[in-house]
Amino acid sequence: MSKYGPKAAEKVGKVMHEFKEGTLKSSSGDKVTSRKQAVAIGISEAREAGGKVPKKTTKK
Repeated sequence: MSKYGPKAAEKVGKVMHEFKEGTLKSSSGDKVTSRKQAVAIGISEAREAGGKVPKKTTKK
């Protein structure tokens, strides 16, 4: 069983497409240049939309 649901995978895929086109913007309005940041934005949007996404973890 996968950790992420199909709705979450679709959101991340959409965000990655925007990132590759160069049209993805962060919340501050700056262009996103990091692949990791783009994935984080996609997961965050999926979480807000109610997709199946694992809980946030904190680094120690």
